[in-house]
Amino acid sequence: MTAPAPAPPPDAGVVRALEGRTAPAQPPPPPPAGPRPGERTLRLLTVAVVALSAALLTGRAWLLALAAAPLVLLALALPRAYVRRVETTATVEPGRCFEGDSVTLRISVAHDGDAVRLDPGVTLGPGLRLDEVVVGPSTVTLRHTALRWGRWSLGPVDLDVYDAGGTVRRTVRVEALDVAVFPHAAQARFTPIPVRLPQRLGEHAAPQAGEGVEVVGVGPWVPGERQRRIHWPSTTRRGSVQLHRFAAERAADTVMLIDAFGDVVDPVTGLSSLDETVRAATGLARAYLRTHDRVGVVSTGGTTRWLAPGTGDAAFYRIVESVLDVRKDRRFDAPGLERLPPPALPEGALVYVFTPLSDARVLKVLRDLRSRGRRPVVVEIPSGDPRVEDGDEAGGLGLRLWHADRDAMRFALRDSGVPVLRHVVGESLDLALAPLSAGRVGGRGRAG
Repeated sequence: MTAPAPAPPPDAGVVRALEGRTAPAQPPPPPPAGPRPGERTLRLLTVAVVALSAALLTGRAWLLALAAAPLVLLALALPRAYVRRVETTATVEPGRCFEGDSVTLRISVAHDGDAVRLDPGVTLGPGLRLDEVVVGPSTVTLRHTALRWGRWSLGPVDLDVYDAGGTVRRTVRVEALDVAVFPHAAQARFTPIPVRLPQRLGEHAAPQAGEGVEVVGVGPWVPGERQRRIHWPSTTRRGSVQLHRFAAERAADTVMLIDAFGDVVDPVTGLSSLDETVRAATGLARAYLRTHDRVGVVSTGGTTRWLAPGTGDAAFYRIVESVLDVRKDRRFDAPGLERLPPPALPEGALVYVFTPLSDARVLKVLRDLRSRGRRPVVVEIPSGDPRVEDGDEAGGLGLRLWHADRDAMRFALRDSGVPVLRHVVGESLDLALAPLSAGRVGGRGRAG
């Protein structure tokens, strides 16, 4: 996977709008209400006060002229009518997008009084980058770039409304709006078939005879049976009509289980294990939905979220919407995270567990699946090795223990009959799923 291109340096308008306020833990305090002096008024008054003080201290009358000049300029710049009513309308386009897409926030301002000048102050939310600020007579346009998937807040905008002379200003806060940023799905086309297929029409050949298109044998014609295709060699040899037997076609039920117990950042590449986990899960979900299978999702982290299996393009977007709050859920821990809701696991569903194997609590989730007769497939997302400085013996021993702990988790899973597949970031997910192409997997019992 190639590294993203570095962001261009922000222009002067962006720097002025941000003023160092980027990604705060809490929103800034509300701005003061009512009109107040602007920066130009304060500068002129400062010059007048300094000149007047110098005149009084030195007794030189000509310094009074220096004090009178800024006061005259201030009197000429004062507006005839102050802005008393300011109304704002904010819109976001688009409200849903993918990583790397542009998001535009437009603020329209309606007011009374004379012409005004607008000056926005932006508190940028996480997951976004402010690229451009365009200020017009009655509109402010902020263009962002979505950096990471999630449901992000664009952050509040404090809009300073100045009079034409810039002497008096009012500050109006435009409340933060949200945008849903979808992850880019990993490339996947291969869809392994579970051992047991539900009694629902689909595109996978089932072991039972039915009305599909895949031939599974030859049998004698029964009166009343529709003669679809006659097998002439058998008919000639046996002297009675022999027909092709076809396999029934069924659809599969799959569940994508996302391990959000931890988010490990690779110290070398800077990639997030949670980001890659979600991208791999959405890629495999899209592959199954293309074959008209039903796909559900379960995310375990600070809380447990789940979505019953569905089919079609609408189901894909519901799946993605359901995992956007994963980062927010990781802020707290709720009891019973290892117990998955029964409606989220239909009978015979093939369960994929996407995990970096960095938290032992995922083993309890897998143990719960095994106790219910499910045979999950673990797709390991690499998280990189912890960085150890040269000559650090204690760090080297800790790294060896860390590798041993990961190897023990993989051995325990494989020893219990759970396949553990390793996905390499940047490669197609089909390469990781290739060992499952030998037969059917999942469901109850052993793989076929």
